[in-house]
Amino acid sequence: MPLQVSPASLQDWALVREWAAAEGWNPGAADAVAFFAQDPEGFFLGRIDGEPVSAISVVNYSDTYAFLGFYLVRPDLRGLGHGLATWRAALAHAGGRTVGLDGVPDQQDNYRRSGFALAYRSARYVGEVPLPDRPVTGVVPAERVDPAVLAAYDNACHPADRPRFLTSWLTTPGHRALVRVVDGRLTGYGVVRPAESEARIGPLFADDPADAAALLDALAAEARAFGAPRIAVDMPGANPAAARLAEARGLEATFETARMYTGPIRPVAQQRVFGVTTLELG
Repeated sequence: MPLQVSPASLQDWALVREWAAAEGWNPGAADAVAFFAQDPEGFFLGRIDGEPVSAISVVNYSDTYAFLGFYLVRPDLRGLGHGLATWRAALAHAGGRTVGLDGVPDQQDNYRRSGFALAYRSARYVGEVPLPDRPVTGVVPAERVDPAVLAAYDNACHPADRPRFLTSWLTTPGHRALVRVVDGRLTGYGVVRPAESEARIGPLFADDPADAAALLDALAAEARAFGAPRIAVDMPGANPAAARLAEARGLEATFETARMYTGPIRPVAQQRVFGVTTLELG
């Protein structure tokens, strides 16, 4: 039977999460709810005789920007062209939009041949952040600030506005969203969530390293509350202060990815991005 690529449902994506976990990607426990909130038509499965064999997401954020992730083929069926066929079918969903992705090193040459160009490299930092000696000052739950103010801060740090995703990401059960407020002004925010192994932090957006450090410490403390002393955060090389913060907290770089785009994106306050939201949806 030939491969058939068709849209996937939220229920279908439970299997893809299992595939991602088997690859060591450490997916969040409840990520799919927020992912599908952004673009429920942006998730695809390749099937042979009704059996899922491949997956990909191409999520549209705006009329000009989309993000590609979850590019997976079942291990026993790799090397047969199923991945490329799934890729081509799903990319049509993006239309003429610029598409971004976070690519692992062994796929980056393939992405270049498909029209993607390197923007910057990222590294996943993993470890146990020591508990602070005293409560972190100026960090409060995200629901204490005006949602419009928080959304505006997020918009400045991402290539497209994402209100549907953001609303869901901040309120998904198990997610802990914190903000940093200094002199009545929002100076950063972050989210920590349970995952397959280490708790995942993302985004981690902040005005400066001090704000980022306060948020990282507070988010790591929140992770302990749901039994995860170790955290993982994907930090972009485009902001060197991010790696310095990770190393100062004793986190170790594990694997590397590359943010790549097929075309131009709107300006992003990259100096505020200490941790990307997810490698799956940007």
